[in-house]
Amino acid sequence: MEQWKEYKLGEVAIPVRDRIDTSVLDASSYISTENMLPDKAGVTLSSGVPSGKAIQFKEGDILISNIRPYFKKIWRADKVGGCSADIICLRASKEVEPLFFYYLLSQDLFFNYVMQGAKGTKMPRGDRNQIMQWPVSLPSKSEQQKIATILSALDHKIEVNRRINDNLEKQAQELYKSWFVDYEPFRNLPFVDSEQGRIPEGWCATVLDDLCSFISRGLTPKYDESSKELILGQTCVRNNIVTLDNARKHKPKQRTDKWVKRWDTLINSTGVGSLGRVGIVYFDMDNIAIDSHITVVRPKSALVRHYVGRNLLNRQLEIENMAVGSTGQTELPKDRVKSLPIVLPDDNSLTRFNAIIEPIAYLLYRNIEESRRIAALRDSLLPRLISGELKVNDLMM
Repeated sequence: MEQWKEYKLGEVAIPVRDRIDTSVLDASSYISTENMLPDKAGVTLSSGVPSGKAIQFKEGDILISNIRPYFKKIWRADKVGGCSADIICLRASKEVEPLFFYYLLSQDLFFNYVMQGAKGTKMPRGDRNQIMQWPVSLPSKSEQQKIATILSALDHKIEVNRRINDNLEKQAQELYKSWFVDYEPFRNLPFVDSEQGRIPEGWCATVLDDLCSFISRGLTPKYDESSKELILGQTCVRNNIVTLDNARKHKPKQRTDKWVKRWDTLINSTGVGSLGRVGIVYFDMDNIAIDSHITVVRPKSALVRHYVGRNLLNRQLEIENMAVGSTGQTELPKDRVKSLPIVLPDDNSLTRFNAIIEPIAYLLYRNIEESRRIAALRDSLLPRLISGELKVNDLMM
């Protein structure tokens, strides 16, 4: 392969060993395997910062979770901070462009190699010595830059869509609060007493069970990366949206009725930390199941589908407080979800609300679908560009 050179990973990667006291870190700058997201989806806030020392990383360093490597947790740091000892922190040497280095390590090929040398069954850990023996081929640095530019452009578009959707989601929720919490469009109407306080005349107090059907106790998955079937877990429900970023592949024993549909609302229903978290399904795909930690709330009519989802998003703390059980074993019983009180506006008010919210929901849907297609394109190009099978010039033709 002309101009490509063979190396071991240890020859182009510098293990980071500098230490920092965790007293100077916070939830956004401390990284452990707990707050790294699966399937190369980056990081989230830490649930806590332990006392002691951490590995000090810099912007541009690559962090890889060394526990259960099959989760494919990797992040290119965009800030300085500290990480736990269960994280492998690597810095690009002078032989490799830093951004290209990230894409090199983002390959499924790399994580499959790590799993080959992993030790342990229930919670396998990568063998650091074996990892540094991973064979890599590098083109010239100018070619590395070109490859990284193409792949990062795709990632940038995905990030732009995510930011747009964050803004759209905030707009939609503010609209809901304005209409159905503060009653701004209805202040000139007569109000009446109800079991849920004063509400506009013509509206009624009911329970969620009257408006929705429910799916709970989803599948206990048998994970299989060779399968084409996806299953959603609790990490797929975040920022008010259900995302496929952290969906895992599994092999169901048989077809199931526990598929999710567009406009479903998903509620995390077990455990601590994420219990009560709510997200709306915007994607439109078949045969995506839920695992046993999620409850699906499905509006019975199109008239209430946006209203129900927004109502539940606005009540996440209330839903969390409905959980039962002891610390670490808490769960949200379906019966409690079904009996959740809800005010039902009249048909005219819902129709008017839908006319405003529907275009916002469509933009959310469109951006999510576009990002999914871009991610699929990136994932198909990545191994071919990194290996030299596909030349950058081929893409320019």
